Amino acid sequence: MAKAVLIVDDNAYIRKALCDLFKQEADFEVCGEAENGKEAIEKAQELRPDLIVLDLSMPVMNGLDAARALKKLMPAVPLIMYSAFGDELAEQQARLIGISELVSKSEHASVLIHKARGLLYPTAA
Repeated sequence: MAKAVLIVDDNAYIRKALCDLFKQEADFEVCGEAENGKEAIEKAQELRPDLIVLDLSMPVMNGLDAARALKKLMPAVPLIMYSAFGDELAEQQARLIGISELVSKSEHASVLIHKARGLLYPTAA
């Protein structure tokens, strides 16, 4: 059965690209989208995704604050921070909060899919 992914990014173009990327993979399905951290928390509680892909920098509530709340609500759901970060401090903070993987938007899209599979299908990674 395909794993459900929630895509969270304030940029509509990036959200669509990520949705298209995951929809091309037979073992994933996009269960929803959110454009900020507050919306991500609401959607995650409603949709119960298997994985959440979060942007770091968003209006209303950023990715780190959203991740903190999501980890309390759904500790078993892995989080991938997909961002244009390049800041070691933000990366360390993300790891401390419980974000499983960090993928830079400058990396090839296949890196995101590979890391998602590694989290959801540990034996296949």
